[in-house]
Amino acid sequence: MKPLTADQIVESMINAAPAEIERMQLPGLHEVVWEEREFLGWRDPQGSLRGYLVHWVGDRPVGILLRAASSSLRPGIGAMCSLCHTPQPATQVRMFSAPRGGAAGLAGNSIGTYICADLACSIMIRILPGMSEMRLMRDELVERRSAGLAERVGAFTARILETA
Repeated sequence: MKPLTADQIVESMINAAPAEIERMQLPGLHEVVWEEREFLGWRDPQGSLRGYLVHWVGDRPVGILLRAASSSLRPGIGAMCSLCHTPQPATQVRMFSAPRGGAAGLAGNSIGTYICADLACSIMIRILPGMSEMRLMRDELVERRSAGLAERVGAFTARILETA
């Protein structure tokens, strides 16, 4: 992923009202390992249900305001993130909704999907237990998983931008 500046992130938000953008607290951008990211995702550090996802679409960043469901899935069962396709305990996956862009969003329309609760999909696709001795295979697998994650994030964003 190409690096982002704070200004680019603020200007990229497609489905947030100006007051919501003003409340947005950015993550420590100096800590981000950009070459190991398909998107920048973070939760509001104040513990609210807000989350944010920013990724590049062509030559421009596109940012999305997300809201996590207030309740989580039932503990003790498995779940899978719809973006990174990583199976994990249900308590680590949340339903997130995103208001659609434009008039549809103003009318209350939103899109929802299950995503890693901490929005750390880029990290999850790089955790491959038991494969450290097969470095080449690991690199190829991470590359495939990275491409799939980027494709699914792009499709999710495109659904938010749909006007129908």
